[in-house]
Amino acid sequence: MESSAISMDSMDLKVTELLKEVQLDYSTTLTRFVDETVSSIKESIDKIPEDLKVSADAAPGFIRDIGADKVEFTFKKPTFVEVGGSYSIRSMAKPNVNVDLFIRMPKECFHEKDYLNHRYHAKRCLYLCTIKNQLKSSSQFRKVEWSTFQNEARKPVLIVYPAEELVELPGFFIKITPTVTPFFNITKLNMSRNNVRAPNQVEGQNVPRATPKYNNSILEDMFLEDNSEFVKRTFIGWKELGDALLLLKIWARQRSSIYVHDCLNGFLISFIMSYLAMESGGNRINRSMKARQIFRVTLDFIATSKLWEKGLLLKPQDRPSMSKEERSQYLQLFPVVLCDSSAHFNMTYRVTRSGFLELRDEAALTLNCMDKCRDGGFEEVFMTKVDLPAKYDYCIRLNLKGRSEVYASGFCLDDECWRIYEGKVHSLLERGLSDRGKVIRVTWRSTPPDWTMEEGFSKFDSEPLFIGILASPAEKSFRVLDVGPHAENKEEVLKFRRFWGEKAELRRFKDGTIAESTVWECEQWERHLIIKRITEFVLTRHLALSNENMVHFADQLDFSLLQGVRDPISCSGNLLAAYEVLAKRLRALDDIPLRVSSVQALNSAFRFTSVFPPEPHPLANERVVSKKLPKLTSTCIQPLEVMIQLEGSGNWPMADVAIEKTKSAFLLKIGESLQSKWDMTCIATEDEVDVLMSGYAFRLRILHERGLSLSNNQVGNDKMKRISSIDKELFIHSQHSSMINGLQGRYPIYGPVVRLAKRWVGSHLFSAFLAEEAIELLVAYLFLKPLPFIAPSSRLTGFLRFLRLLSDYDWTFSPLVVDINCDLSLKDEKEINENFMLSRKSYEKNSKNVEPALFLATAYDKASEAWTKCSPNTSELKRMMAYARSSANFLTNLVLHDEINSHRWECLFRTPLNNYNAIILLHRDRLPYPQRLLFPSDVEQGRCVAQGKASKNFYPYVLPGDMHGSLVEMKNKLMVNFDPVRCFVEDMKRDFSDELKVWYDSLGGDAIGLTWEGPFSKKRSREEVEHEEQDPVDMLKDVGKVGKGFVRRVYYLKARKFRS
Repeated sequence: MESSAISMDSMDLKVTELLKEVQLDYSTTLTRFVDETVSSIKESIDKIPEDLKVSADAAPGFIRDIGADKVEFTFKKPTFVEVGGSYSIRSMAKPNVNVDLFIRMPKECFHEKDYLNHRYHAKRCLYLCTIKNQLKSSSQFRKVEWSTFQNEARKPVLIVYPAEELVELPGFFIKITPTVTPFFNITKLNMSRNNVRAPNQVEGQNVPRATPKYNNSILEDMFLEDNSEFVKRTFIGWKELGDALLLLKIWARQRSSIYVHDCLNGFLISFIMSYLAMESGGNRINRSMKARQIFRVTLDFIATSKLWEKGLLLKPQDRPSMSKEERSQYLQLFPVVLCDSSAHFNMTYRVTRSGFLELRDEAALTLNCMDKCRDGGFEEVFMTKVDLPAKYDYCIRLNLKGRSEVYASGFCLDDECWRIYEGKVHSLLERGLSDRGKVIRVTWRSTPPDWTMEEGFSKFDSEPLFIGILASPAEKSFRVLDVGPHAENKEEVLKFRRFWGEKAELRRFKDGTIAESTVWECEQWERHLIIKRITEFVLTRHLALSNENMVHFADQLDFSLLQGVRDPISCSGNLLAAYEVLAKRLRALDDIPLRVSSVQALNSAFRFTSVFPPEPHPLANERVVSKKLPKLTSTCIQPLEVMIQLEGSGNWPMADVAIEKTKSAFLLKIGESLQSKWDMTCIATEDEVDVLMSGYAFRLRILHERGLSLSNNQVGNDKMKRISSIDKELFIHSQHSSMINGLQGRYPIYGPVVRLAKRWVGSHLFSAFLAEEAIELLVAYLFLKPLPFIAPSSRLTGFLRFLRLLSDYDWTFSPLVVDINCDLSLKDEKEINENFMLSRKSYEKNSKNVEPALFLATAYDKASEAWTKCSPNTSELKRMMAYARSSANFLTNLVLHDEINSHRWECLFRTPLNNYNAIILLHRDRLPYPQRLLFPSDVEQGRCVAQGKASKNFYPYVLPGDMHGSLVEMKNKLMVNFDPVRCFVEDMKRDFSDELKVWYDSLGGDAIGLTWEGPFSKKRSREEVEHEEQDPVDMLKDVGKVGKGFVRRVYYLKARKFRS
């Protein structure tokens, strides 16, 4: 309870500060500026001559495309000009600062039947054209542009920028929206009426369809002033309600999938809140509530209320209530119904079924955040960007520019052609993906940014259509076979074949069933592309789209994980089978003093998180049966660590050194037994034994029994500190491996996301500063604590969230707690917080020397000692965060805006080498695994201070000459765990630890970055002056000598920085 109260206090404090940030100061200066701008607009309009004849020539393109006739009228000045919207209720939220100005068009400009065939919309547009021409001639305004009302092309609005700019209001503009009084006959705009005749419709033939959306489009303008006044009456003088509206706007703006034309906008939010404050809405909001309570009540109503199913209706003023038949009609025509007090206009007529479901899901997730996240979910609710690339597992952009079939039936009938196309695409994908997609969202923000209304709608297809898909769990979304209707169901079979075409095939299943089916055959490691293949097939077949017009974001980063044309993860089945055989043989050994009681694989390859799990090596077998080796046979092989535990015994020595020697003796005996019983090749060293079998090298290590008795204790405890450091290390690795294995079983996409994250860390030369286990825990956090999202189900989405977590998390003042198995109790959490606060005691004295800078706590490591105790330090973490932020922004931009270009995606893994003081380039043909090199590095600046030839003592592949020797000789030349890059880095750290910091890629990079370890001080003592520092060029030459035979060139880029 105490913790909850503190959390609420913290939330209230943060909300108060957030409101101060976004609230506008309605000062005298600001209100005078707005009033003067509005007055200037009124004065300009007043200068328009009375009885000016307005014809279609003012906007020929618009009139043509909308298909209206009889549009000429005589201009009359507006009968009413009034500020409305957020400014009128003092609820504008920065940074979007603009004022709505309602201009009432006089009745005299219209004919009584102008509600037919878009005549009203045409005259509305021409009325604005006349005003625009007058405003453009005035020096009071810097710029006058066109936009649309809620992305509805047939309802343009004017955006007016005043000539004078106010510093407090950057980008300020006035939005002019025309309105009319309800002078059209309301019954003619009934939802069941048709008021738009299709261009090819012949009178007397076919029953015309109702045009509810078109009718609502006119009704919206007729009741806009009344509804705005209703909201104003509710909000004026109610500060908490206004604050809650600001919070809801911030919340919605962070979620681009709902703050869009077919879902939510600021005015609709304020109307829903006004409804909830009225008797019609059950007075759910009252004046005793605080802003945060109102915020919660509104979200709870959106997410859970069953009233949405019945339709919401404001209590009509001086009118009879809506009948059941009318309400039923509304519910049949619209997925969401919220009628104003006129009982004629549906405020939510633009809201689609998918948009509303998305809104309810987001509201429910937000309530979950507020209940489960720290500080009442403040960060997750208000500060986290829930944009399309981070939210959806699969994103698709359709380029529909110039595709006439979009508007073949006309631009605007009941609905606009762009909205109809959205629905068509949604319907096709919903049927094609079936239960593979939990949520499918199709939005086309069709209004072009540089739209000239007079030209019509020809540019409205320049913006891409965006599709977002939330995938179902892997067992559904990665399914290879879809079963269709049974063969005897002829009608359904015909529909199935019509939809799937050549992809449909009749199959007999094991249970004897004969049914239609579709099969999406692919390799196991390609199954994440099944959704992509289905969507491409469906959109190509039914919309005749070419691949050039579809950009599907699914496999753009797969190149970074491939070796050749295959993903090495495809060999994991062989590896696990080999491990099972080894484990079985180890347990079967009966000629050693203590039998093997348990075997556990520790290497990341066993938990599917290794970027490059080893592939079977032809020389690492019990018996080499073929002398003919593949052309590129590696001379190096990665060892895979396997931990074994022996039966208990009281005869173990007590001294640590003696224990390790006893372990070595046991390992030698185990190696001898394996060799004699199964003819397995075993290579012994002082500390471990490597077993070669089935193409792999397994490195055996023993956990001493004293570690077993402490398996329930954690790192940092007194007992744990008495265990030898080797046992301690093994114990931590075993705990970590078990937890990650369990997580991988729950989330199959976890492994690929970790592999991408590790590849990114390595490619930007951070391998020395972020342990692979730390990366696994960071990614695990995304799956365990995904709010405000749900757990990712695709590689790209998970990778983007990893980059954002690394760049945005408050590492200085917050520990990251990864509780994989829900093991942590309140006592454990308190201990973690105490450990964290202890680690931050030095922050006030020296903010640059905080250890650990990245505090990662787990059930087995509550003090963050296992993976991040020493690195990254504060400066290394800041650099990583900057790189992650840059990569995240770049990736987001690629998904939302960029053209498809493989080179652009490669940039995510290309690191700028000019950010280092010196660069070492290595001989690519001497890297242990040259095939893992992503991009060859080159330096085009700086000064080359050293260069060398490649060594002849090491080659990464078996040379043709060596293949003539015996198989035993070739096998003896196999090097287990030899990595010249690692050895070279260790040598540099040993010899130049005080002068240089080494940045490298452990996964196959050919460049090493060097930065000076500390800045020189200009204020040096006499002794320091006498003892001059080594010249940096000479130092870099020495570096080249250390790496002789391996170093290709050393470049000196930047001198050391001095500090005063």
